[in-house]
Amino acid sequence: MATRQTTETNTAPLALLWQQMRGFRGKYAWAIAALFVFTAINYVTPLIASATIDFALAQKPDESRLTTRIIGLMGGADFVKERLWFPALLMVLLTIIAGGFSYLKGRFAAEASDGIARRLKDRLYDHLQRLPARYHDRAETGDLIQRCTSDVETLRLALASQVVDVSNAVLLLLTALPIMILLDGRMTLVSFVLVGPIIAFGYVYIGKVKHLFAEVAESEGQVTRVVQENLTGLRVVRAFARQDFEIAKFAEPNKLYRDRSLKLLHLMAWYWSTSDLIVLIQQGIVLFTGAFFISQGTLTVGTLFAFIMFLNMLLWPVRQMGRTLTDLGKSVVALNRMGEILSEPEESAPQNPATPPSPALGKIEVTDLVFGHTDENAAINGISFTVEPGETLAILGPSGAGKSTMMHLLLRLYDYSSGSIKFDGRELGDLDRQWARSQFSVVMQEPFLFSKTIGDNIRLGRGAAENEEIREAARLADIHDTINGFPSGYSTLVGERGVTLSGGQRQRVALARALLQDTPVLLLDDALSAVDAETESTILEALRSRHGRRTTLVIAHRLSTLAHADKVIVLDKGRIIQHGTHAELAEQDGLYRRLWTIQNALENEMLAETAP
Repeated sequence: MATRQTTETNTAPLALLWQQMRGFRGKYAWAIAALFVFTAINYVTPLIASATIDFALAQKPDESRLTTRIIGLMGGADFVKERLWFPALLMVLLTIIAGGFSYLKGRFAAEASDGIARRLKDRLYDHLQRLPARYHDRAETGDLIQRCTSDVETLRLALASQVVDVSNAVLLLLTALPIMILLDGRMTLVSFVLVGPIIAFGYVYIGKVKHLFAEVAESEGQVTRVVQENLTGLRVVRAFARQDFEIAKFAEPNKLYRDRSLKLLHLMAWYWSTSDLIVLIQQGIVLFTGAFFISQGTLTVGTLFAFIMFLNMLLWPVRQMGRTLTDLGKSVVALNRMGEILSEPEESAPQNPATPPSPALGKIEVTDLVFGHTDENAAINGISFTVEPGETLAILGPSGAGKSTMMHLLLRLYDYSSGSIKFDGRELGDLDRQWARSQFSVVMQEPFLFSKTIGDNIRLGRGAAENEEIREAARLADIHDTINGFPSGYSTLVGERGVTLSGGQRQRVALARALLQDTPVLLLDDALSAVDAETESTILEALRSRHGRRTTLVIAHRLSTLAHADKVIVLDKGRIIQHGTHAELAEQDGLYRRLWTIQNALENEMLAETAP
């Protein structure tokens, strides 16, 4: 993994694209070959028409011209004159053949671009899974979605059409010049009078529009972010009657996106109208100059017809080059945005990972641990404790004391600054990250359920689990009877983020998922906060019945949850201020005793009020 990380970090966007084209370059070669044949046939067709007009109709051939060879290949002037249907049929057949090669050109380019886009999406998604938590802490979800979808689609369209369009314009220009010179050198010069200005105009246009594409993409990402955030917190918005505020909040980035898009469209309209005018002027120059030469007897009608056809074939792609190169500029912006993600280093891995303990027992030793999300503030400041295999450690403390951060460090979502965490005697940072995480089952403070069935959400803990094992885990989490009460039972869809379940039901499904995983260590980060006291008691009794089978770390604010623990530590501002058993701490002066007294008083008061 370290090698791949280094390679991608140092990869430039275009080099990255070249890498992603591996396996599809041959299809692009076939697309260019089909384009070459298509272009050649398109140039032959006007020459046939020109030769037919001059030799068979006007009867004013110039024996030195290229059309002499064309008429000879068709059987001679007399043959063509007597059979005018023959050149017409030949042009129709050539047009059909050109259409076939045009289809092959588009098909090969489309297959290659679709394959590259799919590979890029897979690579971006895979890379995002491997980026450290610090990156996701600062990244905006809407912007990441934009880069993985809209930006990839922009690149796909460029690879499917713009790359071929550039090749087409270059090939047309290189093919047209020698043919037109052979036909008439004077008319060739006249035909290219305004081609240079058209190209220069397109170049200036690209310089003006390039930065606008980046601004439009950025503002579109902001719109996506606001929509995603609003839909995620829709219930909160409605609960606080904040719909009008959210609509106003959305209006600002939406207006910015509209303004930037209109500015881009105005610039594009200016370019197209001006370039259209230049192209029409160029055609007019050729037409009037050719008519003058014909009146002087120095040019044939067939040759003028060929020049007009060639000019139409050549000028429109050249004019299109401005838009094509602009779209390519937009795709370069998109590629840069994707490259920014892929250049982010993945989670670091030890160069020589320690041999994992086998079997894993679940002993945890924390010594002088220090960690901070920023350099200024330490969330964990010199913590030390030991949990023997099968023991239960309870962690208590006010909000911001470092409880959840401690869990994140055990899961290696973050790497600690100094100190030590040992798992069964091995330094946690020296173990393979994926293996280390597989030794922990966790129920997060805010349990997340996928938009799948309840059974599938529980099975996430162990994909190969049998149905009976899933039900047993649900019984331990005291959710089995509730699930059976649903019309579809374990096949009930829970909706996005589990919104169709109550908070307590989500917590218990997440707990069942963790219990099914059956790892040496179970981490419960305030996992029973949304269940009632009776349900909590049932779950804790079930966990106690499994005491000794796994090491358990429990974070809770309800002290009844902690009373069964073998050890209790109390955190405050990243430090351990008390430690001992529940009985010991309940007798000591300090935060634990104060909380225990307050919670007991509240419970007694509630019991007295509800008593008959």
